[in-house]
Parts: sequence; C-alpha cells; structure tokens
Amino acid sequence: MTPPAIGETSLTALLATLNLALCPTTYVFLTIPATAQASSIPKALLDTAILTFREAEGLTLIAPQDIASLHQHHQITSQYPCRMITCAVHSSLEAVGFLAVLTRALADSGISCNPVSGYFHDHLFVPVGKEEEAVSVLEGLVRDAKKASGEGGS
Repeated sequence: MTPPAIGETSLTALLATLNLALCPTTYVFLTIPATAQASSIPKALLDTAILTFREAEGLTLIAPQDIASLHQHHQITSQYPCRMITCAVHSSLEAVGFLAVLTRALADSGISCNPVSGYFHDHLFVPVGKEEEAVSVLEGLVRDAKKASGEGGS
C-alpha cells in the first residue's frame, strides 16, 4: 500500500496559503561537460551550488554568480543570471498543477522562469531585473486564491 502524500495536494489551498520568499543572491546556471574530470570541478562551486543535476551532456549546477564568475574557463560555462523565489508552502511532490499555474502566470506577463522542485518547496528562478515584477504577479495569484476560498475579506 502506498503511504499518503506528504504535504499539501489541493491546488486551491496551495495558492491561498502560498508565501513567497525572494532570495537576495544572484544565481547562474552552469554546465560542466560530461567529459570533464571530476577533479577539475572547483570545490567552491560544488560547495556553494544549491542544485546539481547530472544530464547526459554534463553536470548542471545552480550556483551564486559571484562564486561562478571566479571559475569561468573553457570547460565551465554559465548563463541566465537570476534570482530565486521560494514558494514557502509545503507542497506535496504529488500536487497536480501548482507549478503550471505559477509558470503560466509568469509566462503571461512575459517573464521567463526555470522552476525547481525540492522535497519541501518549489523554487522559481527568474531573470535578474524581473524578480520584483514576478513576485507581484505571483502575489496576485495568492490574492485571487484567497478571495476564491473566502479568506480574502471584502
């Protein structure tokens, strides 16, 4: 028997109780080719990366831009300076449609977004310079969800 999902699965509840936390750090996405030797990956990058993901083409990292800029060379490339918005609501890994609603609202506002799901929270990486607008768009979703659920007052 499958244990019950941990975290919230109701889309309405997720949106109505969502708190947004904008991280002050600027991050970049980096890639290190699969052909690179593990010993060639700077320890500082691995230690400060908030995400590592192995793909067929290489290792993807999300790391602070200031650290990444110290380690740029032909085998390590970075792009997409961005800010992280943490969706501070304990969403279930089985929740359906939560990120779709958030990313659609951002897309409709012309804001690119790279979402990442952690075990407890989802995180949205948006371009530097668009983070305040992104938070405003997402706060609008929260307000609308609270009104729809009867929590928004008059």
